[in-house]
Amino acid sequence: MKVLAIDPGNEKSAYVLWNADSEELWEMGIEENEKLVSMLSSLRVGSDVLAVEMIASYGMPVGATVFETCLWIGRFIERWEDDYTLVYRKDVKLHLCHTSKAKDANIRQALIDRYGEPGTKKEPGKLYGVKKDIWAALAVAVYAGDKTIQRGKL
Repeated sequence: MKVLAIDPGNEKSAYVLWNADSEELWEMGIEENEKLVSMLSSLRVGSDVLAVEMIASYGMPVGATVFETCLWIGRFIERWEDDYTLVYRKDVKLHLCHTSKAKDANIRQALIDRYGEPGTKKEPGKLYGVKKDIWAALAVAVYAGDKTIQRGKL
């Protein structure tokens, strides 16, 4: 099962192409949204499903950037034209950290505990090159991959 996961933003988004079966990162990056939309056709060739982190409302006011991010989520899905799943941050936190109170640092550490240190250029680990928002995209990919393998399909 190959998962293309996106951590969307209002201007740039992080993505990973994750092989859930072999637990390998095939590709990753942070791109301007316009560029990532145009890349989806080529990324789709190596993917079985698109997993996008979805915005959730917790009753607090939000700004324009949140709504712009929602628009980009829709554009990614529209361009994909195939199976996709929306993944909520709360579910990722519970899955990887077993608490909804987990922060980004806790999620990063849970991924390192599971797959090992990123390593260095001389001695790269399985997560070598993962940085910034790519951690969030990887967490979405791992969650989607785990759930797909457990249930057969999301």
